[in-house]
Amino acid sequence: MGPENPNRPNYPLRPAATPFASQQSSTPFSSSGPAVGSEAPVFRPGPPAASNFQAPPFAGGPLVGTEIPAFRPPPSIRPGEVVRPPPPPSYGPPTSGFQRFPNPPMSSAGQVPPPHISLTGQPVIAPPTRPPPGPASPFSHPQPPLVSMGSPPQSIKTGQPNPNIPPPADQRFSTPIPRPSSQPSSPPTGTSYPAGRGTYPGYANMQPNSVSQAPPMPPASFQMQQGGYGPPMQSSFPLQRGYAPQAPPTSLLAQQRGYAPVPPVSTSSGLYSGNQFQQHGIAPAHQGLAEDFSSLSLGSVPGSYDAGLDITALPRPLDGDVEPKSYADMYPMNCDSRFLRLTTSGIPNSQSLASRWHLSIGAVVCPLAETPPGEEVPIVNFATTGIIRCRRCRTYVNPYVAFTDNGRKWRCNICSLLNDDSYAVPSDYFAHVDASGRRVDLDQRPELIKGSVEFIAPAEYMVRPPMPPLYFFLIDVSISAVKSGMLEVMSQTIKSCLDSLPGSTRTQIGFITYDSTIHFYNMKSSLAQPQMMVVSDLDDIFVPLPDDLLVNLSESRSVVEAFLDSLPSMFQENMNVEAAFGPALRAAFLVMSQLGGKLLIFQNSLPSLGAGLLKLRGDDIRVYGTDKEHTLRLPEDPFYKQMAADFTKYQIAVNVYAFSDKYTDIATLGTLAKYTGGQVYYYPNFLASIHKEKLKHELTRDLTRETAWEAVMRIRCGKGVRFTSYHGNFMLRSTDLLALPAVDCDKAYAAQLSLEETLLTTQTVYFQVALLVHTAAAPVVTDLGEMYRLADTGAIISLFSRLAIEKTLSSKLEEARNSVQHRIVKALREYRNLYAVQHRLSGRMIYPESLKFLPLYGLALCKSLPLRGGYSDVQLDERSAAAYTMMALPVKSLLKLLYPNLVRVDECLVKNEEFDTKKRLPLTVESLDTRGLYIFDDGFRFVIWFGKALSPDITKNLVGEDFATDFSKVSLSQRDNPMSRKIMEILNQCRKSDPSYFQLCHLVRQGDQPREGFFLLTSLVEDQIGGANGYADWMVLLFRQVQQNA
Repeated sequence: MGPENPNRPNYPLRPAATPFASQQSSTPFSSSGPAVGSEAPVFRPGPPAASNFQAPPFAGGPLVGTEIPAFRPPPSIRPGEVVRPPPPPSYGPPTSGFQRFPNPPMSSAGQVPPPHISLTGQPVIAPPTRPPPGPASPFSHPQPPLVSMGSPPQSIKTGQPNPNIPPPADQRFSTPIPRPSSQPSSPPTGTSYPAGRGTYPGYANMQPNSVSQAPPMPPASFQMQQGGYGPPMQSSFPLQRGYAPQAPPTSLLAQQRGYAPVPPVSTSSGLYSGNQFQQHGIAPAHQGLAEDFSSLSLGSVPGSYDAGLDITALPRPLDGDVEPKSYADMYPMNCDSRFLRLTTSGIPNSQSLASRWHLSIGAVVCPLAETPPGEEVPIVNFATTGIIRCRRCRTYVNPYVAFTDNGRKWRCNICSLLNDDSYAVPSDYFAHVDASGRRVDLDQRPELIKGSVEFIAPAEYMVRPPMPPLYFFLIDVSISAVKSGMLEVMSQTIKSCLDSLPGSTRTQIGFITYDSTIHFYNMKSSLAQPQMMVVSDLDDIFVPLPDDLLVNLSESRSVVEAFLDSLPSMFQENMNVEAAFGPALRAAFLVMSQLGGKLLIFQNSLPSLGAGLLKLRGDDIRVYGTDKEHTLRLPEDPFYKQMAADFTKYQIAVNVYAFSDKYTDIATLGTLAKYTGGQVYYYPNFLASIHKEKLKHELTRDLTRETAWEAVMRIRCGKGVRFTSYHGNFMLRSTDLLALPAVDCDKAYAAQLSLEETLLTTQTVYFQVALLVHTAAAPVVTDLGEMYRLADTGAIISLFSRLAIEKTLSSKLEEARNSVQHRIVKALREYRNLYAVQHRLSGRMIYPESLKFLPLYGLALCKSLPLRGGYSDVQLDERSAAAYTMMALPVKSLLKLLYPNLVRVDECLVKNEEFDTKKRLPLTVESLDTRGLYIFDDGFRFVIWFGKALSPDITKNLVGEDFATDFSKVSLSQRDNPMSRKIMEILNQCRKSDPSYFQLCHLVRQGDQPREGFFLLTSLVEDQIGGANGYADWMVLLFRQVQQNA
């Protein structure tokens, strides 16, 4: 997301502020019930520029020993040249097949130089002093297979198994931490990546076919360790193993040790290939250590100061969002995770245990998530009996209620009340129970066996009868809207959607246009053409002909179509540059207030007249890094938040479509969407010739997707716990009731949970989301290790992203990034402290299998548009638009945005093979082969990268005769050849997998700067870009901070 046309001139920007205020607004509302009816966002990465990151996670401070270079360009090698790494140093003749190694002495404060101080003000742990060489076997010969023997000692068990939870199937996992080598190794074969005419920040200007040596990198001070509760499991990715520091031999530890075979050193075909290292390893000493840690250590041979890590061994979510399976297996009657995901499915039994969980206990809810065919949510109609609910807490009947007294009574699973009155089980709902307490009619009662159901609400659940779906369009017709082509694309799209609007014959529609005056349109069905009425008094807005501005679509269809056909030409000669947006907004409110509905705003310029006019605040670089920095991202005028409160009170949802090549203060305008349950679509530098398909697709989806109107949502939970804060696009009507004038499948909401009681006495906590009805159960655990085992990285990152974005509205960007980093560090440190044998693991980083991707997603979050860099990294409007979008994204879409898909397609095109979307590549420039063609997909755009050595035939087949011209002037369209048809098929396949947004194609040629850097290189989150840490250095930084006070 970002300007789609970087070649257009940039205009002066002004600060934007996102109205994600931490406090929730509360306004008197009239309650109403749900009905059914339809709704998408856009943002792009900012232009490449040097970053102003001043502190971790982007500048972790110098490594001990040597400074971290700003970048590490690998040496390039001539194609075909074979280069092998030097053999590791020998430390003595080989001895018997199994042998013990002495424990390398740990460095003390008196043995090491004073530690460097990191930019956060905390000392960085110095590496241990070089241990004296011990007897070791030189690994110049093949090694026997890995052997792990012995029984587990009882002394290292941590926590008791929870009787509530089945034995864990998955185990904790840890990954080798990268550490730079103190001596450069031989470079791999590969083609160098020559920079373009202007070198991109963070990359060396490499000359092709040159042989150079990588700059020396500082030694790392640790290894990595994986932990778990069960027997050792095979790693899901190729980990190379090294020697683990062993404790002094004891009677228990004096077991055999087996050698792991030496993995081959692979040469990368990437363009910026990093140093490759050769690793060796030995097995853990005994079964007990393996049971708790499943030891996989990375490091050098004892006595060596050499690093031992292949960076490809680091965990990466190349399979996308992987949801925890153990939780679903425990409670098969829970609602699907697409509707409700908990940050950990193990609820702590005490406040003291909860205080040790630093990743936030909470949930992410997407109540109307789309379901695959055949998995639709069942609809239940209690027409004769009324909906069965608990008389005290109002919980809906669900699979976890218990029927007693032969089916005449039932106990609520949320509040434990026994519903025993005459209304508890009406006669029409009564059924006998069998010996196990199960009703005999379960197969006829989906609400008792399904975690998600939709109840048909009777009249008593509504304050007023369901209103007809209303779509009202507020359109900027100033000169910029006309010249960009926005008016024409919008008019054609609305006209094409008229038959698909929800509501059938009840649907209402209306239009207002504005520039320096307000234009109303009478579309009464008896007219042949719409009548325009102009109001120029902006201080005292009134509505002429209030009864004829909203019309029934089926009755006035011909008049509406005539208006849409004539709208672009009607203002074709308009030279007005003003925008009376505030008065037009008030006029729309007056028209819609009787019925409610959805207001779609098409804004092309900064509001400049009447109420709500906005000033060019200016993006002052001097403000960044000061206590006033966050004010740039706050709404400038309270007028818009008050209007949003009024809209919500009268059941009006607002979606903002912003098009401009200048600053339009998205931070302020987005307030309208934030507090009405809507969303922001941002199209910077909009040109119809480029962005037509994107606007057409997203507006069509907004108008036609299934939508719940006049909704409210509440999340109920069991005794002793409660939700304390909510995060997303909504207005909080009371302490726990979310007002949503319109909600659809593309909206998700996050909430934080806290314990009300010092000690929970129940074995299970139940949750129920009341918008549709989604019910889930989670076990209460007494062991912190169980909380980690049942953690959900996707839900944690989704909640973290919302908290961090809200923090940018009251703090500096640097502080928001540091808050993410510190939470991860605290969580990993707490996990490390669980183990009584931690003194044996001082050189390893430990974390559970469930959180193996958490550090990488945390790094990606810190590099995302709302949090990235400073003044020069992202334009204010882009930052604000991205923040609004991320606040509403469901988990899977958010994770794809943070860690996009990168796939190679040239081989598939040449061989005309079936495209495999699962062959994803790490997001690093080393994944790019100069002879390849790659597709980068973050859910909002495609970047198609052409390597310099890619066959000209492929390029010509895809882009035609213009393949040698500037790619910024070339578009990708289907041509009459198999390759072109194949790549269009691949792109359409990717779009169908997530239809929420439309990915525009941006063609990029290797070395074409700044285009390549702007569209692709800044999005490769594992690389060091603009001063930000790469993945390896980020892990080093986290490990050092985990070690402090561990």
